[in-house]
This record gives sequence, C-alpha cells and structure tokens, in this order.
Amino acid sequence: MDTPLEGILIIDFSQFLSGPSASLRLADMGARVIKIEQPETGDICRTVYVSNTLLNGESSVFHAINRNKESYQADMKDAMDREKVYRLIEKADIVLHNFRPGVVERLGIDYSSIKKINADIIYGDISGYGKTGPWKNKPGQDLLLQALSGLTGLSGNAGTGPVPVGLAIVDLLAGAHLVQGVLACLYRRANTGEGGQVEVSMLESIMEFQFESITTYYRDGGEPVQRTKSNNAHAYLGAPYGIYETLDGFMALAMGQIPVLGELLSCEPLLGYTEVASWYDERDSIKEILAEHLKTASTQHWLSILEPADIWCAAVYNWKELLDSEGFRILDMIQEVSMSDGYGLKTTRCPIQINDNFMKSEVGMPKLGEHTLKIDEEFSSALSTEDH
Repeated sequence: MDTPLEGILIIDFSQFLSGPSASLRLADMGARVIKIEQPETGDICRTVYVSNTLLNGESSVFHAINRNKESYQADMKDAMDREKVYRLIEKADIVLHNFRPGVVERLGIDYSSIKKINADIIYGDISGYGKTGPWKNKPGQDLLLQALSGLTGLSGNAGTGPVPVGLAIVDLLAGAHLVQGVLACLYRRANTGEGGQVEVSMLESIMEFQFESITTYYRDGGEPVQRTKSNNAHAYLGAPYGIYETLDGFMALAMGQIPVLGELLSCEPLLGYTEVASWYDERDSIKEILAEHLKTASTQHWLSILEPADIWCAAVYNWKELLDSEGFRILDMIQEVSMSDGYGLKTTRCPIQINDNFMKSEVGMPKLGEHTLKIDEEFSSALSTEDH
C-alpha cells in the first residue's frame, strides 16, 4: 500500500474528537500515532457516548476515531512520566493537542518548551475560540460552537427556531484544517528543515465553512437569514432547492429552471414562473406548489422523468438503503478492524485514494496504556544505541 507518511512519528495529546480526528487522518496516510493518555481514565472520549452502544467495554465513538493508534499511559504532572514523554518527543516529527489555553503550560508541553526538546518539531493545536480574547476559556464543544457561530440559523424551515447539524461537524472541520496546516509545515520542513506551529480554532473553522453565507451577509447590507417556509435546504438559494415528500418516500431537488420542471412534471402552475428572479423572490409559493404535486407519485416515478432530462435530483436514503445499494458497495468504504484481544468491528475507512489504493488498516483502537511498556523499551533502546 502507498502510505505517504510512512516513517512520520506523531505524539498526540488530544482528546475527544477534533484533535483525534486529525491524528486519525494522518495515521490513515501512514504516520505512526502514539496517543498520550492519563492513567486510569485515559481520553475522556473512552466514556463519552454518542449512542447507547458499548463496544468491548468502551464508547463506539472512541473506537471509530482512535483506530490504528498506540496508547501510551503517562501522568504529565509526574516528573518521571513527563521525562519519558519528552524522550518520545525528541524523536517525533509532530506533536498535537486540543487543550484550552494555559493547560499546556502547566503540563510542560507548550510550543516553546517542546522546541527546546526538538527544534524542528511541527506543533499543531486546536482551541475552541483562539488563545486570546474574552471567549478563550469557553469550552470548545461542538454544539456550543454551532450555536455561537450562526450555523444553526441556516437549517430547518422559517419559524422552526435554530436547528443544529446532527454531527460533530465543527470538531471534524477543525481537525481537517489542522491536518492541512500540519501537512503544509511538513512539506516546508522537507525543503528547509524548519518546523513550525499550526494553530486552528473551532470558531474560525466553522466560520470559514460558512464563507458563502458570510460573504453574502456583507454584500447585502447585513440582511438577516431568510429560510423558506417549507422544504428549506439552503437559506440563500431559490426554488426548487429542497427535500420533498413523495407518495412513498422523499426526494431531493437541487437547482433547476422552474418552467422546465413544470413541463417535465406536468405541473401547470409552475409554467408561469418564467422570470429567473421569481425563483428566489417567490420561492415559498413555488415550493408549496411542488410539495403538493410531488406527493401524487412515487419517488422512482419522478426520478425516471427527471434524471434522463439531466435534472439534479436524488432519492432520500436511510443508512440501510444506502449500505445495501450497489452504488455504495462498489466504493468498498466499510472496513473490518480488530483490537489486540481479537474484538472486531466494522467502521468506515479513509476516503482518500492514492495511486488507486485505499488507505486501509486492520488495526482497531488500543486499550488504555496498551503500548506503554513496549514504547518505553523501544525508545530507551534507541537512546542507548545513540549514546554509544
């Protein structure tokens, strides 16, 4: 398998989702990730559940986001443990964390301290709101960031109140941005030998993700977000953009010319909307007409008319329908991973292909402190060899 980060060593102090999602992606591409965990409790994510599903005694989300990593148990407040971790950092290429401002200084793993140990280290950290300002000590939790960032005002229909995205989207975006910055610094170091510090805040990540809407906000004089009364899927787009109920399910309609839709669907009231501006200005009325009309036949009936005409549309699937479909199965997106005790589970693989190879690994999540002794022996041996 072509794993471009083979030989890269990452010491990962991060917990829960944002930082671990970054180290997971780097591990998928071949990096070795040693996860530093507190004795007894470990990463808080081991006992924080996103469902009532327990897998081999620990949370499903920890399994999903910490596969293909090693666990090293260390109390960073203990001088001896700290020195052992410093020994790992001496050999590392990358250090990651997502602590609140001030915590890393107390633990002795702030950037200035780490640079004294390893001058060309690439140091990546995720915060909730940046390291300065009145919000710097707020908890960087996904739902709270969704609420503060304006994201919850974009989904749902007008009058329904704020609607959060049903995923930890801010965590995952911040993790993706951290990976981008780390890889950029890794490339620079390969050319110049210079390391660097990469800083990402969750607030900046989710604000940048809303670049279309925020750009529009500044252009239209700060007009408030106007969601459609029904079938809203994007507050800034005109009809028909939305999800509609059919006789036997639901379907999605993206952009399209309203009179053309009227002809294809045999929906006469739509033929009168000939002005492009009306598709936005009168989108509530258009969507109301479409919503009633599409209930009269099955999803497949409408798709059989619209797809040959190159109208952007799709059936709305649940996970079972998607996972059973040939279109998904051919992607080979699900992989089987196993823990050291033989416990196995199915989870997703990295979505990146390199030279036609999927980035897969059969290694499941580590038990707390599973690799501590082995790593101590390995790095002690490496240092002893160098001393001679």
